[in-house]
This record gives sequence, structure tokens and C-alpha cells, in this order.
Amino acid sequence: MFEWLVVHVCIGVAGTWLARRYALRQSLIDEPGERRSHTVATPRGGGVAIVISLVVAAVALGLRQPQQAPLMLAFGIGLLLVAGIGWVDDHRPLSPWLRLGVHVLASGLFAVAIGDVYDSVALGIAAFVATLVLTNVWNFMDGINGLAASQALIAALGLAWMAGGVWSLLALALTAACAGFLPFNFPRARIFMGDVGSGAIGFALGALCVVAGARLGEKAPLVLLPVLVFLVDAGLTLVRRLLRGERWWTPHTQHAYQAWARGMGHTRVTLAYAAISLLVILLGWGIAPRDAFFIAGTTAACYMCCAFFWLVLQKKYAGAAS
Repeated sequence: MFEWLVVHVCIGVAGTWLARRYALRQSLIDEPGERRSHTVATPRGGGVAIVISLVVAAVALGLRQPQQAPLMLAFGIGLLLVAGIGWVDDHRPLSPWLRLGVHVLASGLFAVAIGDVYDSVALGIAAFVATLVLTNVWNFMDGINGLAASQALIAALGLAWMAGGVWSLLALALTAACAGFLPFNFPRARIFMGDVGSGAIGFALGALCVVAGARLGEKAPLVLLPVLVFLVDAGLTLVRRLLRGERWWTPHTQHAYQAWARGMGHTRVTLAYAAISLLVILLGWGIAPRDAFFIAGTTAACYMCCAFFWLVLQKKYAGAAS
């Protein structure tokens, strides 16, 4: 276990360092702007290191447990599709509809594999929704120093104890790779994750949620807790933009974390989101022995509390959001 973590931390560190050198040579730079939360020109694409770590883990785990190989193969192909379109987009902007089309294809492939392995159409549908939603949620929420990587680290750690078997090891690989990436991105960002990393991380977390949910059975709502803060912030912000008739797919700074960061700074907001996620995961661990009804009710209550927190932040920092 220790060696597994060390390997993937090293991949995260070395891969991010190399990605930064590549980005600087290729002038892959995110410039500050009114629809961005950073104020200093910063290279992008460091998330490719996390993708490499996940691919290495998927191959190793598929070989280690052959009965999981078909599902790991589907996961790996889907991950590479999402990361690949993100990598291209990091080099030259693509149509959001083209990116979404590739995301749909990747989620569809994984959904078919899940449905076949578990012999469940419902689980296949859940896999399609979870991977497609979280792919885009992590992309939407990657906007301030350390936020997307720290939330992925914490969420993957929470899902590791739910998923079981080789999927727990995959979750730990994601945790370790994010830990290797974070020193380059927090508290001062020397490189951003880029679309290559944010989308792939969301896809991986979606896959882990589905596998963990299948294992937990009637206690599956627990898998919603590690991704709570991102789902609420992204979901409510998207709904508000739709109600306003805005072009929801365009860059903006209307998320609660972005408005809050303008008032409090990136570091405090990232740490606050991390603290909330850790507390929620600890709560999930505490209620896991309880019955399914109690777990579902507690999960719903957590989402309601987070939604209220989102509303408070939006009202308090309304002048900072644009």
C-alpha cells in the first residue's frame, strides 16, 4: 500500500514538473481576465500528470485482477477520451459542443461496460449520468488555486473506503497523484490543471461513485457526500444562469467559491472548502452503520445545508461576482 502511494505521488510530482516545462516552451499560458479568478499569467496543463497516474493504475489493476479488466479497460478508454479532448482544448480552444460530444461518448462507453458487468440497466444509466456530470462539474469548478485538486484528493480518499477491492486502490492512486500535483498549484499556482486534468478527474470520480454505490447497495447515497460541495456550487450556479437566460457554457465568475475568493483570497476559500468536505466525509463514515433511510435523510440534509451556505455566500459577495 505504501509503495503504491509513493509511486503515484512521484508520478504526480515528476509529471507536473515536466508539464510545466512543456507549457512554458509551448506558451500554453492562461492570461488574467475579467472572466477569470487569477491575476498572474500562469501555464496550464499540469493535470496531465494525474491522468498518467490514473492510466498506469488502471493498467496495473486490470492485470492484477483479470475479472475487473474489461471494466478497467472501459474506464481507461473513457478517461483518455476526456483527457485527450481536454489536452487539445488546452492547446487551441474547441467548440464546447465538440467537447461535450466526446464526454458523452466516454460516459456512454463506461456506462455500457458497467451495465454489462453488473447486468443492470439502471446502474448503466447511473454510470452515464455520474461520469458525464462530474466531468463537467470539475471543469466548471477549476478556477482558483488548489481547489479542484484538493477537492479531488479528499473526494477520492472518501470514496476509497467505499469502493472496495481494486477500485479502492484506483481511488488512492488519484489521491496520491493529486497530492503530487498540489505543491505546484497551492497556495501559489505555478501551473494550472487545465482541461486535460479537470475533466479527467471528474470522469474518474464519477466512475468511482458508481462502483462504490453498487457495492454499498441501499446505502449508496453515501457516495454523494464526498462530492457534495462541488455538486451544489456548480449545480445551483448553472440553474441560476439558465433562469437568467445566460450563455451557461461560457466562462464566468459567478460560482460561490469565485465570489468568496474575491473577498477572502484563494487560500482561505480552498482551505474552507476542504474543511467542509472532510467534515462531511467524517459524517458519512459515522452514519455508515445506520439504516438506509437514516443515511438518505442525512445526505439530503447535508445538501440542503450546503445549498443554504451557497445562497449566503452569493448574497454576501454579490458585488464581487460577475
